[in-house]
Amino acid sequence: MSAAARSLIHTHEQQPIEPLTLRRVCGLFTTGVTVITTGPQGRAEGTTVNSFTSVSLEPPLVLFCLHKQSRLHAVLEETGGFTVNFLSGRQEKLARSFAGRRPQGFTGVPHHFSDGGLPVLTEALAYLTCTTVDIHAGGDHEIVVGEVVELGVPDHGQEPLIFFDGALGALESGAGRFNQADAPGTPGRRAS
Repeated sequence: MSAAARSLIHTHEQQPIEPLTLRRVCGLFTTGVTVITTGPQGRAEGTTVNSFTSVSLEPPLVLFCLHKQSRLHAVLEETGGFTVNFLSGRQEKLARSFAGRRPQGFTGVPHHFSDGGLPVLTEALAYLTCTTVDIHAGGDHEIVVGEVVELGVPDHGQEPLIFFDGALGALESGAGRFNQADAPGTPGRRAS
């Protein structure tokens, strides 16, 4: 158990909730790590986000939360769409890089553009390109809803990058856990 988690043991707080305590408690919820990218070729921008979720299958909707001060807002509004890039366990350095200011933009970052013209991180575990449907106010963040118009899984067999207790790391699920042969109901599936 990390020092941050240990410091929260037996913590009980009622309103007003301190922002730092809320952040530390929410950090105990394991999430995947994404980089949201948007912008036309030559002006592509991106930022690391772990507040991503699927909303609906029909229509295919997803959302992420973006801080109101994010550099991505202006380009997102201009472009009208975005790509959710799911990062693999080997992309921790990339996640940290996109979490900070990126004056060099996408220089040195393998990427290409989707059929719809949105930037996609070429080495991502998977990606969803989306058209922005709505943006809702949410405190110091905005909730961006998008309709999925294209998706891909360019590299199979990688472990995802996860965020837990303030740290990034690869999910170590064991060899073959996500293979077709190990799917539930398939002969040869190992008990977990």
